[in-house]
Amino acid sequence: MSVAENEYDAFEAFDTAAGSGSVRDPYPTFARLREQAPIWEGNLLAEFGLGGLPDLSGLHDPSKRHFSALGYDAVQQVLLDGQTFSSSGYAKSMGLVMGHSILEMDEPEHRAYRGLIQQAFTLKAMERWEQDIVAPIVHRMIDAFVERGSADLVRELAFPFPIHVIAAMLGLPEEDLPVFHRRAVELIGIAANIERGFAASQALRDYFAGVLEERRRAPREDVISELAEAELDGQRLTDEEIFAFLRLLLPAGAETTYRSSSNLLFGLLTSPDQLDALVRDRSLMRGAIEEGLRWEPPLTGIARTAMRDVEVCGVEIPAGSPIGVCMGAANRDPARFTNPDRFDLAREPKPHLAFATGPHTCLGLHLARMETRVALNALFDRLPELRLDPASVDVHISGLTFRAPRALPVRFDA
Repeated sequence: MSVAENEYDAFEAFDTAAGSGSVRDPYPTFARLREQAPIWEGNLLAEFGLGGLPDLSGLHDPSKRHFSALGYDAVQQVLLDGQTFSSSGYAKSMGLVMGHSILEMDEPEHRAYRGLIQQAFTLKAMERWEQDIVAPIVHRMIDAFVERGSADLVRELAFPFPIHVIAAMLGLPEEDLPVFHRRAVELIGIAANIERGFAASQALRDYFAGVLEERRRAPREDVISELAEAELDGQRLTDEEIFAFLRLLLPAGAETTYRSSSNLLFGLLTSPDQLDALVRDRSLMRGAIEEGLRWEPPLTGIARTAMRDVEVCGVEIPAGSPIGVCMGAANRDPARFTNPDRFDLAREPKPHLAFATGPHTCLGLHLARMETRVALNALFDRLPELRLDPASVDVHISGLTFRAPRALPVRFDA
């Protein structure tokens, strides 16, 4: 590896492109724009002073009118109507490096492809992953700092453990993990560095080609073997379709889970009374996970394109218009949630939109919830008197599109 390679920080480049550091709290701006209209017309990036950044959605066209769905009802209407609001615009951005994946598919292609992919994510597989993969990985990482009495829960647990889980689900060797993770982040960081994005895409395709060939010869009990053998109504996945899904799985599974777990931990650590209540009563865990997702989803928005002239919450949208779908703003809509800016474990349960809704509801939502539950239970069981390090300075969540704290320094009784 060259000196330039060593000096380039793919994680830092991606975070910067996603607004980390430059956007501390987008929610006041979301609220201001939502009050103007549940679906707002304008350049959302420019509202945050980020108008010069590349458009991650791939839909930017100065000749078109741009809209952002910010209200809960507006976001739900867009996401539930896949015929009117297409995902195909992602072919112009992420599709360039992912390949033709589920991210950019509309019906009926999306339904058929998703039906094949879901065969690798059964309840039986989930139970096996929890016992054989997730729990051992989490405990191994806690072993590394449990006797120290202090840790950074982002760098030492929340950030690394999801990529280890995905690698184990795919049956990849441990020694491949560092490069594997780096390429995954370079892939979704195409907006930060186009050349690296394309190089990472090709490198991952070549890597998975070798693994897939091996699994076809000798199937194992892993996701790649399941995808190679999946069949529905006589249809099977092509090699390129498998590569596209695997390239998507890396950032979709690792990035979002690390961020959602970190955000929930931040909410708990900065609300000691709620943290203590959850440690004492684990029956609150399910509600805590959902409240964390509602309050600070790891991904605040996705993109759609209007395929016809349409009205959303009283706003006329011309055919061909790009639409930013802001789940983060919807999850804090006061018309839907009381005191929405408050992190509150006692909140009345209501469905949120952190995993989207409709045809493109996140395929890995059950895995993400399970990983977070296992990680938090392990932390609470093994780290007595867990608390934010009183010497820490200005610990906070940042980012616009992807949000998470950069560090969570904690202390506990060793």
